Amino acid sequence: MEDFLGLAEQAALLADGEVTSRELVEAALARADAVASLEAFRVVRHEAALQEADEADRRMAAGEWLPLLGVPVAIKDDTDLAGETTPFAVLADHRPKTADAEIVRKLREAGAVIVGKTTTCEIGLWPFSESPGYGRARNPWDPARTPGGSSGGSAAVVAAGVVPAAVGSDGAGSIRIPAAWTNLVGIKPQRGRVSGYPHTDPFNGITVWGPLARTVGDAALLLDVLTGSHPKDAYQLDQPVTPFASAAETEPGRLRIAVSFRTAFGVPGKLDPEIRLAVERLARRLTALGHKVFPADPDYGPIFMGLVPRGTTGVADWLDGMPNPRPEARTEVEAKIGRIAGRRLLPLARRLDPYFRRRVGRIFQTADVVLTPTTAQLPLKVGAFDGAGYQRTQSGVAAACPYAWTWNVLGWPGVNVPAGFSKDGLPIGAQLLGHDSDEATLISLAAQLEAVEGWADKRPADPAVTAG
Repeated sequence: MEDFLGLAEQAALLADGEVTSRELVEAALARADAVASLEAFRVVRHEAALQEADEADRRMAAGEWLPLLGVPVAIKDDTDLAGETTPFAVLADHRPKTADAEIVRKLREAGAVIVGKTTTCEIGLWPFSESPGYGRARNPWDPARTPGGSSGGSAAVVAAGVVPAAVGSDGAGSIRIPAAWTNLVGIKPQRGRVSGYPHTDPFNGITVWGPLARTVGDAALLLDVLTGSHPKDAYQLDQPVTPFASAAETEPGRLRIAVSFRTAFGVPGKLDPEIRLAVERLARRLTALGHKVFPADPDYGPIFMGLVPRGTTGVADWLDGMPNPRPEARTEVEAKIGRIAGRRLLPLARRLDPYFRRRVGRIFQTADVVLTPTTAQLPLKVGAFDGAGYQRTQSGVAAACPYAWTWNVLGWPGVNVPAGFSKDGLPIGAQLLGHDSDEATLISLAAQLEAVEGWADKRPADPAVTAG
């Protein structure tokens, strides 16, 4: 079976009877085993996935059709899957979950086969996917480097050709950062677009789940499958009028695109010159495609006030909900900040939401989309923060990744698109950032870029060899 077949490609082959789900899932499991040294999976469901593949084949033989019937995918290890634990990379006395998360229910409803749960970091705190108890994910483009975090395992299994797409979550860039560092498309949807249930208000409104894929079309297709609110969700959105997969096939028209290299107030960010050049090159591409591209910066103000209470309180809530947790010291420090200050400041953070949306949103009076780097640095070395305390880790990752988190505070959509490679062959990403609920414009623009950039055809040297 050929590696790197896309999500839509696999679904089409299945629908045409040219391949069986068992064949696709066996190939995915074999690939997972071949690249096991990337440590991208926390658990691989060898037996269960094959059983589900056989059931999908029976359903197809009976004439049933579903968007992803029989297609293998992966989910991040912050997502409940019945029969499996959800440690979120923290050592504790975890018990298997008795019910699927809403995301898993939707994947199953679409017919997908979940081959495994992917590696992350403790409570999704960092832009690397490493923890003492659950391994350290490595980047297929260079196994000495991280694939990012906290959805780094999901990014690595897609970039390595194990599955055509995977689900990640993004609370401060945790989909977009790994996508940038592994040459993938990563979509952070609008707040409320994808249900996090049983978490009704994940990380107090900053965290959303979304797709990682090699192409815009595949990411849009997976987003269509994931889209929808649960009745108990804190944020409810109507179903889109037009599927996101259709947006990937629609020309965006002539857009006004603001290019910004500014980071938010109080956040360091010395931009790697190679990343700046890559984003500037992409801006020229957009100009050549007929868009009006110009420099302009969003006015962020003290937007960190909307992030810190939400993030620290969210970590405290996750940790306090675990049986006998044994986290790293730096995770416990974050949780203590949440218990002492975050919970008291959370109501203020929520009250400031309209202010920040008005202030930052002024950029959309003159622009339709904002283009920025996704990260300030190239992929970090695996183990770069081994043994580091809270302050050094926090300041180090803030400097590496100062661009993504502001859109989590606002709740608006963002898409990472591949922007090229460094001289050493490391992937670079750029963000397309949109206004409230405007994923469709970002997806259309990303698809237009993909058509001229051809990033999906670029693949790492076989990680089964380089990681061995």
